[in-house]
Amino acid sequence: MSSPESGLWSQAGETLSEKTALKEFGLSYEEIVKAIKAGKLQYRMQSVFGNPFIRLLRREVEGLVKAKKGDNFFQEKKLKNELQKNNTNLRSLKRQITVLEKRKDELLKLLKKI
Repeated sequence: MSSPESGLWSQAGETLSEKTALKEFGLSYEEIVKAIKAGKLQYRMQSVFGNPFIRLLRREVEGLVKAKKGDNFFQEKKLKNELQKNNTNLRSLKRQITVLEKRKDELLKLLKKI
């Protein structure tokens, strides 16, 4: 009989590679290996084009991060992402304003000539 978590391995978004866990959650490779050895993380070895990697369950990695870094980690991460998107949008709008102001000046010059 299979465990309830066995179906998670095939569902989209429920797993991640160790490299994604390193990047997304700021864990070190050693922390991941230590958690696997301690039985805190289930894993499966996989490979793509002959390159092996460790596949982990996302919810277990999130639980590990929550235990190590506290409950506020995910809220802080979400707020930082939103702030970054906001800053990107502001820069884009500033560029658009600059272009529109230049065009406005050109149009005013053309109107003065007439």
